[in-house]
Formats: sequence, structure tokens, C-alpha cells
Amino acid sequence: MISRVPGWSGRAHVVGALSGGITNRNHVVDVDGDRFVVRVPGADTDQLEIDRECEFVAASRAAALGIAPPVLGLFDGCLVTRFVAGAEIPRDQFGSAATLDRLASILRTFHGSGALDHTFDTFTVPLLHHDAASRRGVAIPVAFERVATIVAEVAAAFAVSPDPLVPCHNDLLRANVLRDGPQLWLLDWEYAGMNDRAFDLGNLAVNNDLSAATEEHLVGEYHGRVTARTLARMRLMKIVSDAREAMWGVVQQGISTIDFDYRSYAEEKFDRLLTNASAPEYGQLLRDAAEALA
Repeated sequence: MISRVPGWSGRAHVVGALSGGITNRNHVVDVDGDRFVVRVPGADTDQLEIDRECEFVAASRAAALGIAPPVLGLFDGCLVTRFVAGAEIPRDQFGSAATLDRLASILRTFHGSGALDHTFDTFTVPLLHHDAASRRGVAIPVAFERVATIVAEVAAAFAVSPDPLVPCHNDLLRANVLRDGPQLWLLDWEYAGMNDRAFDLGNLAVNNDLSAATEEHLVGEYHGRVTARTLARMRLMKIVSDAREAMWGVVQQGISTIDFDYRSYAEEKFDRLLTNASAPEYGQLLRDAAEALA
């Protein structure tokens, strides 16, 4: 693939692999002293509702907005971006006001940047993952039946007073947020697509163990104020995010060649979402989420 990047033939060499990827393999490539990252897609990643053209468009747009590394191009399905310095934010620092304020601003900026051609429907993705896993002979966990009912309940509440879909990142793991001094970079735009903005907030909150207080701070900073509706929609999307992650782990058991314990990953997400959906406030969250937009 490297030889197909214009200007790289005879000049580029692989420096090494980046650790931590559980969907793709990422390599650092040196070209006359400039460093780039080449993302090589994992096996059958289209079954994960990834659209590589949309990833390229979203990553390029985010780069133009100054919130993602510059993009060189998409070659044979492999996204090539500039290598940027930085490090993951430690878990105990992720909920700081400064970090959440910056992330809220970044998300508002991208959410307002215009439509993408691909839709990542967070309410149907777990069902699509179920079908993809079944086709590959993966045993579907017993918990899925209850999970599907929960996702349908949340979808119904959101449908009472739907918000317009916006372009979303949809995979705000801590590993996908890189800090380089005052600069925050959002990495890995492969799941980008049109979605409800609350999903990015809920996905960010649940994947980074935000406390109830920091969740409220995030919602307030993003929306300008906290209402029962906006807080409920973020908290319900924490549950839907885990449904997506759990079923992602199930389908990966049938397609991935990467050495990772996808079964345990899925079980962890199932357990957390069922716990959150069993909380006494769950019914009230559904009612608050269905309130009309003020």
C-alpha cells in the first residue's frame, strides 16, 4: 500500500506499529523525516457499520476544524494521517472542568459542521451486529433479548420529541482523545456518521467513567444549561452506547484476527448497561427524555 501513496515510493519506511488498536492495525511511517500514521483496516470491518469513505470525509473535516490530525488521503481503504505528538489523558484527570469544557466545545463544533452521507443509527446498530454475528456462527448472549428491549424503550422515548441528526464521532474512548499541551486531538473517526448528538455525550461519559457531577458539567457546558431532558438523554445514551459496545464485542468474535478478549469485553458492557437500566431512576429518565424540546 505504501508504494501507492503519491511521492512515497522509495522514500517511505515503516517505523513501527502503534499499540492499543482492537479493530485495525496502525503503523507509523517515516518519509524523509516526516511521520505519518497508516491505518490498515481489520478483517470484515464493514460488518461493524464502518464506512471508510465517511471516515475519510469526517477525519478530513475534523482536521480542517483543528480538532484532528491532518489527513494525507485514503489509499486502498487505508487512511493516512500525519503523526501527532501527545498522550492519553490519565483517567483521574479526564473529568476535569478544563478537559470537559474543551471536549464540549470540540463536539459542538463538529456537530455543527454539516451533514455526512453515512448514518450511524445507534438504535439499530446493536441489531445489525446481532445479525452479523449470527451469520458467522457466534453464540448470541442470553442478555441480548433484554438489551434489545431496553434499546427499543430508549428509542421510543427519543422518538416522542426527536432532535435533528448531526455528524457525530461515535467512539469517544479515552484512547481516542490525545492531549498535546493545550491541544486536544480526536482520533479514529471510523464510526463517524449522522446520529443523535446525545450519543456522543453519553458515549464520552460512560467510556470515561464520569461521575454524576461531571456528567452534569459536560451537559451544561455543551448545551449552555442543564435541563431534565438533556441530562436524561445523555444518561440514556450511556446505556445505548454500552449496548452497541457489547454487540460490537460479540460480532468481533466472528471476524477479528486481532488478539483481544472480545468475549470479556462484551460481557463487561452487558453487565454495566443492565445495571444502569435497572436503576430506580430509569423510568423517570425515559419520561424526561421524551419531553418536548424547549
